[in-house]
Amino acid sequence: MYQNDSFFDLSPLGQIGLVGISTVLFFLVILAARALLMDRPVWLRVSGSLVIFWLFVWTSPQIYYQYYHLHFANLPHQWVISPFKNPAKAFNLLFFQGPQNLSAHSQGLLGWSLLAAPFIQLPVRRPKDQEGT
Repeated sequence: MYQNDSFFDLSPLGQIGLVGISTVLFFLVILAARALLMDRPVWLRVSGSLVIFWLFVWTSPQIYYQYYHLHFANLPHQWVISPFKNPAKAFNLLFFQGPQNLSAHSQGLLGWSLLAAPFIQLPVRRPKDQEGT
């Protein structure tokens, strides 16, 4: 399914770097969503997560293009973010209806993670002297 994916055009070190950038971006976006939406009403958590997802899908290609530019000197310097990305195309990624590549499927997983993130309650660690109070 993924044999023609641009990920495999990178060297092994380039692939590791791309996975690293993607992992950092994933956690930054999830943490931002949690910080912005955690204590909001349910409707705002869901709609806010969808907006954050759409913004990520719309703007992140520039970050990835810059990374590929480091590895392929013949790529021109250019702006790859379109003036306005259709939200429907971004939301198709949630249902894995977009392109059949690693990028689209990873974005779909990010979308579902964003929808879940503001609802997951993490345990609070208390200092030992406050336990039981």
